[in-house]
Amino acid sequence: MGNPFDLSGKVALVTGANTGLGQGIAVALAEAGADVCLVGRSAPDETVAKVTALGRKAHVISADLGSADHVADIVAETKLAFGRVDILVNNAGIIKRNDSIDFTFEEWDSVMNVNLRTLFFLSQAVAREMIAAGRGGKIINVASMLSFQGGIRVPSYTASKSGVAGLTRILANEWAKHGINVNAIAPGYFATNNTAALQADETRNAEILGRIPSGRWGDPSDLGGAIVFLASRASDYVQGITLPVDGGWLAR
Repeated sequence: MGNPFDLSGKVALVTGANTGLGQGIAVALAEAGADVCLVGRSAPDETVAKVTALGRKAHVISADLGSADHVADIVAETKLAFGRVDILVNNAGIIKRNDSIDFTFEEWDSVMNVNLRTLFFLSQAVAREMIAAGRGGKIINVASMLSFQGGIRVPSYTASKSGVAGLTRILANEWAKHGINVNAIAPGYFATNNTAALQADETRNAEILGRIPSGRWGDPSDLGGAIVFLASRASDYVQGITLPVDGGWLAR
């Protein structure tokens, strides 16, 4: 059977892969042998360099994921570039912070559009292609600790990430018969540009580290094992899970 984690010959489509977690995900997939299509508004030059340095191909698709209007074009361009799509990682996401009592329509809709609406319709478009091709495939959503917890001052983010966990289950239920595995990962506290302010705040940094049994912030490379597992045939009988990658945060 060979190495069940080998992704040689596979094509992965990763959203929001210019930096941070998305970059770590794209690089891990390339390390396992996949060619990668990178989707987002910002040019992922560093990610492209890392992927190609591994001997894999990278293709960039510029798209505003705040609208689901582009999903058909994204799938079509991926097929044009690589001929197929085997793996989708819905990583792109945004967050807005405000007291729930003061939260605005714009703060709600902007987060829900990226984190949930576009995620669903891109998954739908990719699944249609996978079903038509008859090869099955893997869809991996990026959920959050707030798929399990409430948090504070981020009502649209919590709602969207709770929705991601729910969508992961229903899509797994419906598409498993087509050989499509739908699962999610839930990253904990990772050292990225988005968390730089928290890391620099001595009090909050100490509070966060005090709750993480592993005693450190995650590095984007720490997602690699979970991502490759869920993207490979090693997970062919895994469906509908949301896998925390959190250094033990939720176990505390």
